[in-house]
Amino acid sequence: MDTPQNTALTRALTELPGPLPARGVIHIAIRHTDRFTVVGNDLAQHPGLSTTAVGFAVRIQSLPQGTEVGIKALAARFPEGEKLIAAALRELEAHGYLQRARTRLPNGRIVTRTVFCNQPAALLRPRAAAAPPQLPPAARPITTHAQASEPTVKPEASPEPDPQPEPTPDPPAPLAAPPQAAAPPFVRLVPPPTAPKPPRPPLPRPRELTPELERISTALLSGLRHHAPQFTLSEEHVRELVPGVAAWLERDAHPDTIRHTLTINAPEPVNYPYQFVKHRLTVLLPPPLPGAHDLTPPPARRNPVTPFQTCDGCERAFRAPTPGHCRDCRAEDEQRATAA
Repeated sequence: MDTPQNTALTRALTELPGPLPARGVIHIAIRHTDRFTVVGNDLAQHPGLSTTAVGFAVRIQSLPQGTEVGIKALAARFPEGEKLIAAALRELEAHGYLQRARTRLPNGRIVTRTVFCNQPAALLRPRAAAAPPQLPPAARPITTHAQASEPTVKPEASPEPDPQPEPTPDPPAPLAAPPQAAAPPFVRLVPPPTAPKPPRPPLPRPRELTPELERISTALLSGLRHHAPQFTLSEEHVRELVPGVAAWLERDAHPDTIRHTLTINAPEPVNYPYQFVKHRLTVLLPPPLPGAHDLTPPPARRNPVTPFQTCDGCERAFRAPTPGHCRDCRAEDEQRATAA
């Protein structure tokens, strides 16, 4: 019997949209809500880094600020040895992800400072100059109507000032970016562990539990321990499972087939043989055998054929469902009736 985790993965696999690849990895992506670290593909798929170096880069990236990431500190935290850790750190340092430098503290102690960058290639790109901050509309000066209508007083003796060049108009404010579409709602593919489990299906029962079916079912369940000692059932459990085996026998299942289905590929050990046998009797119940009428193909549909008739007037053959006159004779009879 599969573990709950494998059952959940199988159920989530059936809910994936679209056709699945015939081979290779299939991703079941569940969005994280807490305790996660974003790792770029430039690091996860770096062609020049070993898997060990990528793993330690992800480990270092997930640690909080100020955590010791020296060789001895990492060796005490993880199972890899110091030589393997040192080689991985040298790889990260050669590709620009890691930088180690010795610095002197104010008390004179020399320590090693480790700087980690998740995108070293982004540091080499030219950075755009920062635009001057734009004042929000609420902070801009507003000229009221009273201030605009207030006359300006010119001094009488002051000379005319030199004409000042007209101020250049401010560049137009950049257009606001269009609102991004809202992210699609998160759909959980795997139910949480606290979700209520659906009720288990009941044990199948035959239409009529005859004494012969009850005898064969009891003998089959009691004899399971001769084929597999771990399937030793109590007398009470045998009585409860008899209707399930009788339902299989009623559907023309051979006793050897039932015994093989109940004991094949069983886990070691079977802690609860009663629950295990009940589960297989319920889930693996075969359908009833088809009858003779179910295997008979339906009759082919044929278009009805109109029979031939002999005209009572000219004795010419024509097709009609009932005897009578042909079309020409009927037309002559109508013309004579009209002339009369």
